[in-house]
Order: sequence, then structure tokens, then C-alpha cells
Amino acid sequence: MRVFGIGNRYRHDDAAGLVVAERVGGTPFEGEPVGLIEVWSGEDAVLLVDAVSSGAPAGTLHRLDAVAEPLPPALFAASTHHLGVADAVELARALGRLPAKVVVIGIEGACFDAGEGLSIEVETAVERAVEAVREEVGACTSAP
Repeated sequence: MRVFGIGNRYRHDDAAGLVVAERVGGTPFEGEPVGLIEVWSGEDAVLLVDAVSSGAPAGTLHRLDAVAEPLPPALFAASTHHLGVADAVELARALGRLPAKVVVIGIEGACFDAGEGLSIEVETAVERAVEAVREEVGACTSAP
């Protein structure tokens, strides 16, 4: 399972996915999420980590199976990208280029303004997300 952290390190909590990817040895991805379609080409399983904004308390973790059902676009409404992760996943699905397994871990952000550094709630959630990623990768690796 290949891990991608999506985000913008100059938009405070939007960097959460990048930080998680760096801590687990994954791939930080700062480009437009639609570019993921090319970089995950040939992968059977991917795990995407991104900051989200659903109105839940900052630091809340969301786990979504993007193959089982479409990602809720409202969850990724605070994206600083033109097309967000939900859009990229749905485009890949329509093009027949979605990996067989796509898990998304969303970290509820508090601040997406310009600037560096994570909010305290998101920094704490990053540690939980790192553990969640390790569990997902372990389960995927041990699956027959």
C-alpha cells in the first residue's frame, strides 16, 4: 500500500497530510490532487491523508473507503486546490484508473489561512493519524 499525504505546507492545517506522510515514509504530494491519478498508476492499494473541513471538532479523524462509495465533496470543501481529493478520486473512477483499494484518512483542520505551522488540535491528531496509517498498511500487507 502506497501512502500519499496531500496538502499545502503554507496554509497551516492543510499541511497535516504532508506531515503524516513524512512521518510514515510516505510520499508528500503538494500538487493538484488530480495529479495523483498519474502517480498512483499501477498501484493496487493507496492511502491518502488530507486535511478536511466538515464542521467536526478540529483534530477529528475520518476514515473513508473511496472504492466503496464516493467521497463526500463537502468534507474537502476547505481545499486550497482547484480540484480536491474527492474530485480526483471521482475522475479516476470515471476513467477506470482508480486503484482496487483507496482509503482516505481525513484530519479535521481548524485553520487554513496563509502561514506555517499546525494548530495544537491538528498536531495532536497527526500522531493518531500516523498510528491509523500504520494499522492500515499493516492490515493491507497481511491480507491474502
